Amino acid sequence: MSQSTTRVPQEERTRAMRARLLEATVELLTERGFAGTTTTLVSERAGVSRGAQLHHFPTKNDLVFAAVDHLTRVRGEELAAAAARLPEGPSRTRAVLEMLADHFTSPVFTAALELWVAARTDPELLAEVAPLEQRVGRETHRLTVELLGADESRDGVRELVQATLDLVRGLGLASTISDDTKRRERILDRWAEVMEEQLG
Repeated sequence: MSQSTTRVPQEERTRAMRARLLEATVELLTERGFAGTTTTLVSERAGVSRGAQLHHFPTKNDLVFAAVDHLTRVRGEELAAAAARLPEGPSRTRAVLEMLADHFTSPVFTAALELWVAARTDPELLAEVAPLEQRVGRETHRLTVELLGADESRDGVRELVQATLDLVRGLGLASTISDDTKRRERILDRWAEVMEEQLG
């Protein structure tokens, strides 16, 4: 058997193992928070030996930095998939707001939130989290403009889109403490009316 033939399965196994470690990290960030996420728990959750985990991610920060990048990709993929399912017609604006609200109340957002809070007092983590969050913010804004058919050359439209994203992010934060579903639905209903009126 040639060396190249044996290398591919090994690369696939390595890729699969890294993916399990990153998924386990995201799950633990959601369940236990940043402080409660340890490399030992991650390796146990992923079904990976400590030695293998330490070989790929020698420290907790190495693991978390890779998870930040992974989270960014997953959040982008989830939004793109949700956007593809949106209806056309008069209910579209409300559906876009629901899609955004679902994104900002998802487990992936909760894990990202844990990283934001930890990064506030950790300069090394902040250096990793901040650029990726800025990129996610720009992409989410661009996608929202596209899905709403918003014309940002019109006065105040850019600010309206940004206010929308700030609103759904705030609703997402509120949902981490209590089930805010009914209030959120009423707010989104009313905001959809405002958006349709303002966007014409």
